[in-house]
Amino acid sequence: MNGFPQGVERLVTSGRFELDGGSWEVDNNVWLVGDGDEVLVIDAAHDAEVIAAAVGRRRLVAVVSTHGHNDHIDAAPALAERTGAPVLLHPADLPLWKQTHPDRSPDGDLANDQRVEAGGIGLTVIHTPGHSPGAVCLYAQQLGVLFSGDTLFHGGPGATGRSYSDFPTIIASIRGRLLTLPPETVVLTGHGDATTIGAEAPNLGEWLARGH
Repeated sequence: MNGFPQGVERLVTSGRFELDGGSWEVDNNVWLVGDGDEVLVIDAAHDAEVIAAAVGRRRLVAVVSTHGHNDHIDAAPALAERTGAPVLLHPADLPLWKQTHPDRSPDGDLANDQRVEAGGIGLTVIHTPGHSPGAVCLYAQQLGVLFSGDTLFHGGPGATGRSYSDFPTIIASIRGRLLTLPPETVVLTGHGDATTIGAEAPNLGEWLARGH
């Protein structure tokens, strides 16, 4: 899938993911959602300057963080400082956030069923713990799109082999809160290619069998 619905733009930024003493080169999807006047940024990864350039003259309503891993939040404070936009994070991921930004807290909390909006596009927050305690996805029902962060990918759940993560928890989140969405829902992920709920749902048993 190459094209995205009207109102959705993707940037790909590169940097390092660091946790538990390890460090990995990663490419991250940064999503902009809105219109010609205002946008939301989902996951300010790696390069505040590039993201700010993509926002351009539009008003940045908020920087929404799907979770607190450094590769999804490392550019968030700098982007907020440039634009005046608040950074939003589920409070259960504050310990992860503080590993990257010990002297700067998010500006606001995300909660399950909360609604955020820009350019007439509404996103509903779905709390999906497992990859991290405060991981969230964002569902744009009117677009038929789910921004899944690192909870669900083409091929299965996000990783659960490191601190603050748990495989049974992510499975419960995906089964109970994501696979119940319409099968045609397009899943726009935190890394890599898009998929759909309908493409991933039949593989739940395989994920359970392999344990990741």
